[in-house]
Amino acid sequence: MNENRFVDIETRIAYQEDTIQQLNDVVTKQQKQIDQLEELSRLLTDRYQSLQGVSNSTDAADEKPPHY
Repeated sequence: MNENRFVDIETRIAYQEDTIQQLNDVVTKQQKQIDQLEELSRLLTDRYQSLQGVSNSTDAADEKPPHY
């Protein structure tokens, strides 16, 4: 193999390593966002369920009796 071919291969490897690092950074950032969204979803679900429990218990007390 000649010297130019080695330089070409080394250059390609360097670009591939850079691309892999950039992709890894994107995947890491996306995973952090997914984790945050899952936590937010869990919190919102818990809050919604607690509000449902509160509204169900007060609805029965606020209802007018059938003879009205």
